[in-house]
Amino acid sequence: MALTKFNYNSFDVTPAASKALGFNSGANGLTSISSSSMVLIKTLTASTSSTLSFVDGSSDVVLDNTYPIYRFVYTDIHPSGNGAHLTFNGSIDAGSNYNVTKTSSWFFSYQNETATQTAVTYSTHNDLAQSTAFQITASDIGNGNDESGCGTLDLYNPSSTTFVKHFISRAHSYNSNDYANDIYIAGYFNDTNDIDAVQFKMNSGTIDAGTIKLYGIKDS
Repeated sequence: MALTKFNYNSFDVTPAASKALGFNSGANGLTSISSSSMVLIKTLTASTSSTLSFVDGSSDVVLDNTYPIYRFVYTDIHPSGNGAHLTFNGSIDAGSNYNVTKTSSWFFSYQNETATQTAVTYSTHNDLAQSTAFQITASDIGNGNDESGCGTLDLYNPSSTTFVKHFISRAHSYNSNDYANDIYIAGYFNDTNDIDAVQFKMNSGTIDAGTIKLYGIKDS
């Protein structure tokens, strides 16, 4: 009978805890170890989806005080419409409404495929000032077969009832006019209620394909 030997340093039986129980080479075979600092919570896969929503307590989603930082990672987001924007908004009522007031800054760099047009610029029409509108995170994504957008959105301490909730986004899109768009966004939800849901959608049309993963990040 064949036996399989595991690496005891990486065998984590309690990945959601601040400390994990793992095997060691000692006589009792067990020890306390640090688990991964970034824990996958939920993956949503788009298929001609009008929205992708992460609601605390729904479908195994955790978006509370379990982690101080939550990271959304979106990969190969492909829109139905050419030049569509991926957007997001928060909710303070478990996803009944996505209309939290927010203020943000938005700038980007770009270059086209012929290297004839390049720039680094601030975008006054993509930032928000005390607005409840959805925030653009990846802009002007092409809908060609090989075109898509990707990026991250970090949300800090969403369960706080004392402070506003800060967010930072970094994105890249294959622009509908064959540009490489490198996008930087930062802002805050100007509300001391807890943010208990986050929704993503295109500003027009649907998310035809792509995944969005939600991770919890520990601070120690």
